[in-house]
Amino acid sequence: MTERPGVVVTGVSGRMGRMLAGEVMKSDRLELVGALERAGHDWIGQDLGTAMGGAELGLTVEDDALEAFARAQAVIDFTAPAATVEFADLAAQARAVHVIGTTGLSEEDLHRIHVAARHAVIVRAGNMSLGVNLLTQVTRQVAAALDADWDIEIIESHHNQKVDAPSGTALMLGEAAAEGRGVKLDEVSDRGRDGITGKREPGHIGFHAIRGGDIVGEHEVLFATAGERIKISHIASDRALFARGALKAALWGQDQRPGEYDMLDVLGLKD
Repeated sequence: MTERPGVVVTGVSGRMGRMLAGEVMKSDRLELVGALERAGHDWIGQDLGTAMGGAELGLTVEDDALEAFARAQAVIDFTAPAATVEFADLAAQARAVHVIGTTGLSEEDLHRIHVAARHAVIVRAGNMSLGVNLLTQVTRQVAAALDADWDIEIIESHHNQKVDAPSGTALMLGEAAAEGRGVKLDEVSDRGRDGITGKREPGHIGFHAIRGGDIVGEHEVLFATAGERIKISHIASDRALFARGALKAALWGQDQRPGEYDMLDVLGLKD
């Protein structure tokens, strides 16, 4: 592994982009070598430091992804599905580790990412935190231990600017519960009930999304049966924890073979 792998942060003007750039710059193990924004953005051509309202950093915000990726060993990407699949192709060409925190990806998007992972390391997770990934493991184990008499509901809360629902983390938890039950999530998923829906289908996994204020991220998995309930939850109060997880993934990926990985791999939590 290079002594200090170079990192490009995509979507650098966004909330997570700024956080990621700041965390990379504070790191003594990684070096920020590129700051990327979409063509036509006001930040293009500006020094990243002054664009962020601080002192000059000597790093210009750019819109040429391939050129930026060519000088990097890792790309950290919390943008949008359309951008992420393009970045996956370009990062694979550059043989850079691609850390993906983007949510709302379609099956077609996931297929393109899978193809790109034949040539480079891709670490993709709906949530980069240690706590959430432990919650995912626990959810899988509890779902496996309980029979279909136990209903499973997943409740997630986020800030009012979040554009996708359910959250990527909620879907991670749903996938974990479905795996524990030995079923496919898309066959048992119920999303945000409304109106006269009829009684709850046995064995289904329900999702509910709350949007308000500046909630960073809260997730709860409810297991309920006659006479008793089990609740397991995670509350994030600082967005920096996601950025720190992404940096950990970028470093871990330097020593891996091409392929698709997730944070359970990075954290050594795979069974």
